[in-house]
Amino acid sequence: MEFKSINPYNGEQVGLHTALTEEALVEKLNRSQVAFESWRKVPLAERCRLLKKAGQVLRDHVEAYAKMITLEMGKPILESRSEVNKCAWVCDYYAENAPGFLADESITTDADKSFVRHDPIGSVLAIMPWNFPFWQVFRYAAPTLTAGNTGLLKHAANVFGCAQQIEDVFAKAGYPPYVFQNLIVDHDQTEVIISHNAVKAITLTGSERAGSAVAEIAGRHIKKSVLELGGNNAFIVWEDADIDKSVKIALTARMLNGGQSCIAAKRFILMEGIYDEFVQKFTKAVKDLKPGDPLDENTTIGPLARLDLANQLNKQVQESVAKGAKLLLGGDQKGCYHEPTILGDVKPGMAAFYQETFGPLAAMVKAKDIDHAFQLSENSNYGLGITVCTKNTEKALKYASSLSDGAYFINELVKSDPRLPFGGTKNSGYGRELAKDGMMEFVNRKAVYVKH
Repeated sequence: MEFKSINPYNGEQVGLHTALTEEALVEKLNRSQVAFESWRKVPLAERCRLLKKAGQVLRDHVEAYAKMITLEMGKPILESRSEVNKCAWVCDYYAENAPGFLADESITTDADKSFVRHDPIGSVLAIMPWNFPFWQVFRYAAPTLTAGNTGLLKHAANVFGCAQQIEDVFAKAGYPPYVFQNLIVDHDQTEVIISHNAVKAITLTGSERAGSAVAEIAGRHIKKSVLELGGNNAFIVWEDADIDKSVKIALTARMLNGGQSCIAAKRFILMEGIYDEFVQKFTKAVKDLKPGDPLDENTTIGPLARLDLANQLNKQVQESVAKGAKLLLGGDQKGCYHEPTILGDVKPGMAAFYQETFGPLAAMVKAKDIDHAFQLSENSNYGLGITVCTKNTEKALKYASSLSDGAYFINELVKSDPRLPFGGTKNSGYGRELAKDGMMEFVNRKAVYVKH
């Protein structure tokens, strides 16, 4: 089997990748297990040094890696560069903080000495998506490898070129062979991989359907899984908010990466008193976006990564309009490019309200008051993150404990940060990535108890 990487902007083939045979796949899994036995014994200081070097490799080759991201999934080149640099940041973060995170934790008991130590568990399989093809991988790999585990990557088929480059980053940084391996395989090999003795845990970022399927397989084999799935984030604007600043934040929150992000703001829940002003200013800002070749430095909005994704978004637009939503801007599609689109008067029951819209579609929703706004926000099967724009931050903070999402941002778009735990609730998944939490997901927190 062969996998083609296709540039969504012009339809040209970027690369051709041959799938591993079953024998070659099993050999890679076996090698991962063998590599773990030696890698776990490498001093932490050396593992941190190699991770720091990986960050430098990313910076040294930022143009090549950014170009591959743009060619394979279509995001503007400026955003691709930012993604690569963010990967370097996460490498630096864990290189500097892993010694503290992995240090023994002394606990007073009736023993002469008792503590918790942190040991690696083995090979961790990462099943990763195409929308942030470098970042999604590095935010798992940096803490997981540094903790002493080995890594196996099953990337999305349309970004196998990025997957190969990621494997090369670790090779260039000097990591021992087989500590991190890219697996060019189809989805039907997933259970073969998960069931192998080398694989001790699985992390997946992707759709609900993929997460459910992988969690079921992992559960059957009694192996831990971490799932980071979809989102339908609310962006709530109170009447006292600075509308100009809120619009600027909102534009990035919705249109970054062409709107193809689980943590993108998708439902803009606006107080009735500022609804018209916000929509007018947001519409003007969206009109100023510059479509075009994503490799052009001036392009600020590119195509969606695949034709089926653009088709799905267009279907959601049409279904919402049929149920009474007002088409305020855009709505047209040409191949993989879907115009940035704004729908007004979106209500519960419409596709643009209750479904995850993975593309440049902004749904404008009216709220009677603050409590109504939060009720609308909670009216979702997802629970990834929420933004509140207001000048009354103290009042906004009082609502933080009453909302179910995994993140609550005031006057800022929801975003992942190496220093903060990241993950969701409800159908957005379980477990946490990044910060100390992300490193603790894939270690054995071993209790040690000593009496003389």
